[in-house]
Amino acid sequence: MECPKCGLHSPWAKELLHLRQQVITDPLTGLFNVRHFRTSLELELERTTRTQIPTSLMMVDLDHFKNINDTYGHEMGNLVLKTVARLIGQATRQLDIQCRYGGEEFAVILPTTGILLASQVAERLRTMIEEQVIEIPGESLRVTASIGLSECSQAGQHTTNSLIEEADKNLYLAKSEGRNQVRYKTASLEEDNAVSHEEKDALLGLFGDFEED
Repeated sequence: MECPKCGLHSPWAKELLHLRQQVITDPLTGLFNVRHFRTSLELELERTTRTQIPTSLMMVDLDHFKNINDTYGHEMGNLVLKTVARLIGQATRQLDIQCRYGGEEFAVILPTTGILLASQVAERLRTMIEEQVIEIPGESLRVTASIGLSECSQAGQHTTNSLIEEADKNLYLAKSEGRNQVRYKTASLEEDNAVSHEEKDALLGLFGDFEED
């Protein structure tokens, strides 16, 4: 196998790639871990600074997850986390960076994506989670998620920490307003978080290559 760093064939290249993947991956969900998340977010913000092309961030938190662990046990809780991780992969693109942020919270970096398009992706994911039936012994379980978004669209607008803080602030706003919703702020002072049907169709058309399971 050829080593991606040096371009030489090495019997150790495959093992090195596997070890690197272990370092940056959450072992339960298979998504990237928080260390890789922070490194990737810094890189995307640097890219936004150079190009003025926006980067958006999505923070996803499962609603009442403690109740799931308390009622059904940690094994079922882990099944829920793995199911949601799979849905995150289905709802986003290959170029997006899907991460487990910690506990029942996930983060998705959306490169080259403004807040309105990010809101459509987030709403798609929220709906997929809400509609997913998770089969457990004796019954079927459904979960919901609250999602907060933030956007960096120009140089100096955000640091890594401030972009995370804004997305978290909107996430907890979604929690406080009833859960199972997406919250974000646009450049406008209006708080309706709404786009027209025409805009929705156009934006979702950009993500039309997703496959439904």
